[in-house]
Amino acid sequence: MIAVIIRIALRYGAGILVARGLLGAGDAAVLSGDPEIQMALETGVGLALSAATEAWYVLARKFHWSK
Repeated sequence: MIAVIIRIALRYGAGILVARGLLGAGDAAVLSGDPEIQMALETGVGLALSAATEAWYVLARKFHWSK
């Protein structure tokens, strides 16, 4: 179980590092300075993650990956 948690944490950490590499300092300042943009990004990321999770679950059920 601990390996699963570590793997998830590493994926989130890698995502953060990739985002930092793709965004310049000016872009990051604009995104972090405007609360409306932050709220929209948080909502969009939350919806995308939940949709991806549900899609993965549907695939797991379809291909009998889940036990």
